[in-house]
Amino acid sequence: MIQRPLIFSPLNPISPQVSTPTTPLVNAVFPKPNRGWIALSSSFQLPELRLQNYQLTLPPLVCSASDSVTNQPSMASQDEQDPRISKISSVIRVIPDFPKPGIMFQDITTLLLDTRAFRDTIDLFVERYRGKNISVVAGVEARGFIFGPPIALAIGAKFVPLRKPNKLPGEVISEEYSLEYGTDIMEMHVGAVQAGEHALIIDDLVATGGTLCAAIRLLERVGVHVVECACVIELLGLMGRERLGDTPLFVLVSST
Repeated sequence: MIQRPLIFSPLNPISPQVSTPTTPLVNAVFPKPNRGWIALSSSFQLPELRLQNYQLTLPPLVCSASDSVTNQPSMASQDEQDPRISKISSVIRVIPDFPKPGIMFQDITTLLLDTRAFRDTIDLFVERYRGKNISVVAGVEARGFIFGPPIALAIGAKFVPLRKPNKLPGEVISEEYSLEYGTDIMEMHVGAVQAGEHALIIDDLVATGGTLCAAIRLLERVGVHVVECACVIELLGLMGRERLGDTPLFVLVSST
């Protein structure tokens, strides 16, 4: 069995005032036939590769979370020796050479099989966001759909899916973003959120941060304030946290 050291640090709660990114929004939108509107990539979007759940080497797992103002690592619980964090870390399986040789895949399905660890994961997020005036939990397809709905129900917020193209049946607003070898598109139903609402963005893992950046831009274009992004796992060294700018990132388990 591979031993993965755990590092803990104190919790810094969400500040009631979180500054919004100063990065310019997309400058133009064009009609997308029969679907809604699509915005071209802005200068903010640098080429990237979303290494969802992938890591080239098997690192030690570090239990941490980000401070909501400084975006610096801090602990996800007030208890510096919170056994829930240790349990969550221990049940996340790392699969070597998947989906191709040299890749270490961070597999959360084993976390979902452990009812206690899964419940603790949801509880840690709920404890952080309950009472923070969040009215929207936006889940990124596809694993954000696993964690987002129970968190939304527990804090009294609505759940809004952010989907890949041609998955939502109604009129949509779209955000195109760059990948290393092309582009991708994220869509949200028109009318799902209202200007002035406060949103939390949920995904299972952050790597280069490109998908979270697209989610932030999509919500901000319709006047929503993104309070924070939250993920179960962060792959360090891929600059995902830095790419989010002023939007805070909160994670439970970090892999270096």
